[in-house]
Amino acid sequence: MNNSLNVFEELESNVRSYCRSFPTKFTKAKGHKLWDVNHKEYLDFFSGAGALNYGHNDPNMKEKLVEYITNDGITHSLDMASTTKEKFLTTFNETILKPRNLEYKVMFPGPTGTNTVESALKLARKVTGRTEVVSFTNGFHGMTIGSLSVTGNAMKRKGAGIPLQNAVTMPFDNYMDHEFDTIDYLEHYLNDSGSGIEIPAAVILETVQGEGGLNTARFEWLKKLETLCKRWGILLIIDDVQAGVGRTGTFFSFEPANIQPDIVCMSKSLSGYGLPFAITLIKPEHDNWLPGEHNGTFRGNNMAFVTATEALNYWKDPSFEKNIQENAKKITHFLDRLISKYPDMKGLRKGRGIMQGISVSKEGFSEKVAALAFEKGLIMETAGANDEVFKLFPPINIDEKALEKGFEIIEAAVKEVVEEKELVTS
Repeated sequence: MNNSLNVFEELESNVRSYCRSFPTKFTKAKGHKLWDVNHKEYLDFFSGAGALNYGHNDPNMKEKLVEYITNDGITHSLDMASTTKEKFLTTFNETILKPRNLEYKVMFPGPTGTNTVESALKLARKVTGRTEVVSFTNGFHGMTIGSLSVTGNAMKRKGAGIPLQNAVTMPFDNYMDHEFDTIDYLEHYLNDSGSGIEIPAAVILETVQGEGGLNTARFEWLKKLETLCKRWGILLIIDDVQAGVGRTGTFFSFEPANIQPDIVCMSKSLSGYGLPFAITLIKPEHDNWLPGEHNGTFRGNNMAFVTATEALNYWKDPSFEKNIQENAKKITHFLDRLISKYPDMKGLRKGRGIMQGISVSKEGFSEKVAALAFEKGLIMETAGANDEVFKLFPPINIDEKALEKGFEIIEAAVKEVVEEKELVTS
């Protein structure tokens, strides 16, 4: 079967990206596997960049979705009331929020991660009456103008084509070194009337920076940041678009830190099935929107309500979360063993949960590992400002046999790259 990519080169914009890293035409997917037009099978350690935490075509979600479509269920309804929205809101509150002693109003801002971030930034400015927002080095929050203003990546920021304003970048946890307290650094700026920094409306961050290189905030750092925000009347926004929905081992990535953000941004795996869907969680006292003050044509994706509600059923069973955490331990053990076994790599394990990887400073090393893994039948991406991290992102419910097979492929790729002496760090 023809696997030529000519039509994409001829007709699709140069902006296409992932198809360059994974140069084949995919035709089928199930669970943790994909197949291309030549029937080659691939293990998926990419999971739609975190949009497919439950894998491809989950049978329970598929059954509910097909039933809904064949019964002429509402597809599009803007933000009108529907039975599917009612069921999602009720299930989310009963299954996720109440057991965690969290109280949030749920906003449907539009279907993507950048939509929820934009709504969070707007609301924080509306609530506080201030304009500036503090973000952190290597953070990534989306590709629209507001989200880019709080994103660290220089290449992506440049794509805006205009100056990005009303945001101040501060060093993330451990950006300098383990001894340098970046929260004290931030507060010093806030205390100093000569710093040139106004009191911000909000602070926005990912607890684990997905695109920024799996940089991970310590729980005590997050708690200290929350305390600072309360002291200064600054809203704390957690971007859980990629790190949420179980990716770090708990439904919300911030749970182990015992904090309660003012606003939480969620998308990607929220629908459970890869359907576009996002929500913004808002503490009730901050829900100051006027009706229609923020809206969008596709904020009422009823098919996503159906699959998202079904996905939440997994979280009713405590063993589901426990199994995620067990898989996370296996990934940690594998990566640590890999670093020890191949010392010439001089790797550093990064991330937590089922969003971990290895950072290698030698230019091109991690990209070569990912490319070789693809040739051997495994899909994974790189992360970091210089693509220095090869990143393991399998489905959170992957079985042990598939996980071990993925480990074997990754180790074979690492071994091959290490043996190419010019790619070994000096």
